[in-house]
Amino acid sequence: MPLWLQGMLESAQAAIISAVLVLVPLSVVGATGGFRDGAVDQLARMAGDAWMVIHGVPLQLTFSDGQSSASVAHGTLWLVPLALTFIPFLLSWRAGRRLARASYTNQLWQALLGFGIVYAGMGLATAFICSTPDVNAPLLLGTLVPLIPVGIGLLVGARRETGGWGRLIGVNVADWIARTSQHSRWAGSYLYSAIRAGFVALMTALAMAAALLVVNILWHWADIVAVYEGLKPGAAGGSVLTLAQLGYLPNLAVWALAWASGAGFSLGTGTSVSPLGTVVTPVPAIPLMGALPVGQLTWGVVAMVIPVLAGALAGWWFVREGENHFDEWLAIRFRARWLTATASTVVLGALIGAVAGLLAGVLALLSHGSAGIGRLTDLGPNFLTTAGWIAVEVALGAIIGSAVGPWLERSKDADYQHDDDSLAETL
Repeated sequence: MPLWLQGMLESAQAAIISAVLVLVPLSVVGATGGFRDGAVDQLARMAGDAWMVIHGVPLQLTFSDGQSSASVAHGTLWLVPLALTFIPFLLSWRAGRRLARASYTNQLWQALLGFGIVYAGMGLATAFICSTPDVNAPLLLGTLVPLIPVGIGLLVGARRETGGWGRLIGVNVADWIARTSQHSRWAGSYLYSAIRAGFVALMTALAMAAALLVVNILWHWADIVAVYEGLKPGAAGGSVLTLAQLGYLPNLAVWALAWASGAGFSLGTGTSVSPLGTVVTPVPAIPLMGALPVGQLTWGVVAMVIPVLAGALAGWWFVREGENHFDEWLAIRFRARWLTATASTVVLGALIGAVAGLLAGVLALLSHGSAGIGRLTDLGPNFLTTAGWIAVEVALGAIIGSAVGPWLERSKDADYQHDDDSLAETL
């Protein structure tokens, strides 16, 4: 089979499977009378809109009471359920591995091009067919935006299958690095390790924030159940509502990280949710909103230690990597060890903090959105505020971790040496 045709078939398969996974729960709710209009065409449009939402396509909403043109209001629904976006990502990841397995070097682009053309066509058709006067997606965005999650999945899957970038970009990165000078390789190793340490800091902070979110949900479980009971959605409606909330759990984990950092997040224009207090207007009756921290939290400031601890772990991890070539270069150039050690530690902390802050800002941007209704046009953490707070706190923790790390490593080495001496005496 030609590679471009195989790419097209893989693309159609991924698009259809993701559409079916969206259509089935909506059809169950429609069959049980959960929607006011349960017509087949209406359910298909709703499924198409949901398919575009999980791919990150913004929907233009129009609200009108039907009495006068002055009562018409417009809004944008753009709040990506990151957990559900993982579905097309995984499908394209699988397709990327299959296409890479079927391709020779420098030919994979044919399969990827075929995949992208068909998926873009699917997005265009969905945006065109499912558009109504009340809900519509811009055709250009409906065509191009779905290519972002599936494109990332394709590349990650192909990279996983090939084990290198040579078959993807036609350049052997290892050979290219080997041709550079020793100083360039040292500088590259230092920066690469610092970037990885920043990633370690972010993932650690996000994991601790997610654990904090789970504890908070369990603590407010009675309030969440009360909202469910008040809604009375029924078995099918409750299942779909729960599925939708699970789709936004990664978003909530990022919000929890922003909250723990001190940057906080918003639940509408003019609102603020932070460790120092919560000021919000009435929110929609969504069960997970029952876990929202309210009032003045005397313990909330304690949560701000999470990014600092994550930074300390990242600093210690960097020390264990043994790639602190900037410190070695300073030690050779200058005799004052106290000055070189201080300078290298501060620079390292700044680098790790900057990387973690930038990545946290990207996550904040992805989890931020708008419900397109009234004040709910500003939901989630702010990009710059979150990035700034995370960067400063992680940098502080990284300085502490990289300063304490060598002492911890020496202590472990001393213990190992003591054990070896004891074993030698016994023998």
